[in-house]
Amino acid sequence: MRDIHIKNYEGYVYDVAVPVSESFFGGTAPVLLHNSDERGIGIIRGKIKDFARTSPIGKSQFKIIFLDEADSLTNDAQAALRRTIEKYSHICRFILSVNYSSKVIEPIQSRCTVFRFSPIKEDDIKKYMRKIAQKEKLEITQDGLETLIFISKGDMRKAINVLQVGASISKKITAQLLYETSATAKPEDVKNLINTALTGNFMAARNQLYDLLIKYGLSGEDIIKQIHQSIFDLSIPDESKIKLIEKTGEIEFRLVEGSSEHVQLEALLAYFALEGNKLR
Repeated sequence: MRDIHIKNYEGYVYDVAVPVSESFFGGTAPVLLHNSDERGIGIIRGKIKDFARTSPIGKSQFKIIFLDEADSLTNDAQAALRRTIEKYSHICRFILSVNYSSKVIEPIQSRCTVFRFSPIKEDDIKKYMRKIAQKEKLEITQDGLETLIFISKGDMRKAINVLQVGASISKKITAQLLYETSATAKPEDVKNLINTALTGNFMAARNQLYDLLIKYGLSGEDIIKQIHQSIFDLSIPDESKIKLIEKTGEIEFRLVEGSSEHVQLEALLAYFALEGNKLR
């Protein structure tokens, strides 16, 4: 967001999910679409505060500020936002769109009415993907469609983005193409990696790990999330699953804190190998 524009907004309705949008107008009041690229305290104290404290234009009793992906704001920025909400609530209403409500500080949550939206149904995503494919003259294979469902996890915007990236490479959308262009490894490849580690063959598992990272362009956090999902499908005692999940969570925390990806991922595989030896 670089500037705030006010115009005759009657009849305007825009999609808030459009990338690089800078302003948004809809309904009966101008709405500010906040870009998550600017998420520090400066944007709150500057542009948003300046916009919030100006009087509404025309017959509107209040203005609306829409903050998209507000959970990406820093804690200092959220604290400043809380004070802005309190001070200008008589002339301004705030709508916050978030992916993870746990990342929004409690003082803001307590001042808002919370609406939770469930993931979009698989059939609805498939229907929309087929509609896009027809209009864009794309061929989506059945396994490609199922892969879109797996990767998006009920997020329509993510499904569209993944499809768009795949379509930029080929007009034929297959499962393999989507995995390679979305930083997502095939579930069976991740499961094979874990099973190799559990057999105690650490070096083979290490080689498989690096093959996956290179082939699918994965980051450490990407592969950790998929390993976490795959653990639940392993044919091992629940007690062992608990230990693996606990260790996976510990490694993810270290990665978030900035530890070396290679060292931490190898440490995780080493732990899996040791735990696998106990199972034999």
